[in-house]
Amino acid sequence: MKTVRLPDGTTVPALGQGTWHMGEQASAREREIRALRRGIELGMTLIDTAEMYAEGGAEHVVGEAIQGQRDSIFLVSKVYPHNANREGVLQACDRSLSRLRTDRIDLYLLHWRGRTPLSETVEAFETLREQGKILHWGVSNFDVDDMLDLADDRCAANQVLYNLEERGIEFDLLPWCQRQQMPLMAYCPVGQGGGMLQHPALLAVAERLEVTPAQVALAWVLRQPGVIAIPKAVGLDHIEQNAKSATLQLSEHDLALLDAAFPPPQRKQRLAMV
Repeated sequence: MKTVRLPDGTTVPALGQGTWHMGEQASAREREIRALRRGIELGMTLIDTAEMYAEGGAEHVVGEAIQGQRDSIFLVSKVYPHNANREGVLQACDRSLSRLRTDRIDLYLLHWRGRTPLSETVEAFETLREQGKILHWGVSNFDVDDMLDLADDRCAANQVLYNLEERGIEFDLLPWCQRQQMPLMAYCPVGQGGGMLQHPALLAVAERLEVTPAQVALAWVLRQPGVIAIPKAVGLDHIEQNAKSATLQLSEHDLALLDAAFPPPQRKQRLAMV
């Protein structure tokens, strides 16, 4: 499995597993747990979740899935902005730890920027780190201006929307993160709803390589240095296809074809979020 290095030297898988929409239906719980465990077996040991996902339901699913193998997992969760004040962060983290059935979160992110001063949130993150409840902290949905306002080299990662259809970060945010040697975590790396995966250019590259369009989309995201992709999948076949995408090599011709179909940004764009 390709790896990415955090600022402190910790290495994590470049391809992990997302959990958005998990935990929403009791009938899907066993299937979701089985999928996460299969992904772990295939080397996708970075698991991303959040207190927002199913209002803690996804964390319950992850907590069950990682039982008996916690030490091999790099666990990421996120705190709501409305819980990002000094006391709120500490309480939210304790609730997440309880749902995750663990004593620590490897990377704890501010889900998006809210009204609480960043300095107050960082102070709470540092308290949690001193207590051993989190090992690293970072942010999500932060643009360059937000990162400059944060101005803290203890920030371990920034998680944002990034895929072939949403390339705006390539103009400024991604190069900024790469210069800072700060990993960028790409959520929704294969788009949403499947529409992107039906594009003729993506289908043509997939056919040539004898893989799925989703595998091409993931390989395209993973081509970037310092980028971690966190696709969500529940079907075991999709999990296995995702894992194989980590070793898929796109040619210059493939990349040119995709650039023509999904042009890179030529100017600053507003940070896309979902």
